[in-house]
Amino acid sequence: MSGILAGKRILITGVITDASIAFHAAKVAQEEGAEVILTGFGRLSLVERIAKRLPKPAPVIELDVTNQEHLDTLADRIREHSSDDTGLDGIVHSIAFGPQGAFTFLKAEWEDVSTAVHVSAYSYKSLATACLPLMEERGGSIVGLTFDAQLAWPKYDWMGVAKAALESTNRYLARDLGPKGIRCNLISAGPLKSMAAKSIPGFEDLSDVWNHRAPIGWDQSDPEPTGRGVVGLLSDFFPRTTGEIVHVDGGVHMMGS
Repeated sequence: MSGILAGKRILITGVITDASIAFHAAKVAQEEGAEVILTGFGRLSLVERIAKRLPKPAPVIELDVTNQEHLDTLADRIREHSSDDTGLDGIVHSIAFGPQGAFTFLKAEWEDVSTAVHVSAYSYKSLATACLPLMEERGGSIVGLTFDAQLAWPKYDWMGVAKAALESTNRYLARDLGPKGIRCNLISAGPLKSMAAKSIPGFEDLSDVWNHRAPIGWDQSDPEPTGRGVVGLLSDFFPRTTGEIVHVDGGVHMMGS
């Protein structure tokens, strides 16, 4: 099959519904020739059901990024779904979570903050190192999802801090994995009406900015542009780009006040 990911095997995390960025990244990746493996957390049957809506069937592996046993066995479990070549060419990290307490900045307890940072930032490194045995001899691309951490957004609070930690983690990971031929980049996406968005108190206040300030426009119900951005960075069309943050947000990030 032709396409910019032809012959590549990609691990994609974070598929919850067919409205998620991860689902659209998986869909576009398959359309561009990739073999896709998904991970799920919690209700695996739901992820398996959503996976059937992709253009081609995709296996689903259980993965809790805070569970060290899951991480330690991940490479072997990926190999079980590889008929010939046992490697990976790319990883999509689309994982973030903050307890409700993390969305009240001054009152947040460390337990809530540490959970947000662990799941949303540290797991980027954990996932990369868990999959390193499958990538270190062939190189590849790791792509994560962030939400612009340069600014203090309404209601986002400690999740904004966690995303800033993710963006810093991306730079250090790019530094350490570059010699192995592995690129690490992030997509900074505009707000989307996803399952994750529903867990953010005051999401409408935060996202309303995009209704007025995106010069090229932004559709909060359309994750495909972000999915396409992810696939672009997974491809070989950015062979010397690493440690970068590519904005897919309708241009809001560069607009002055």
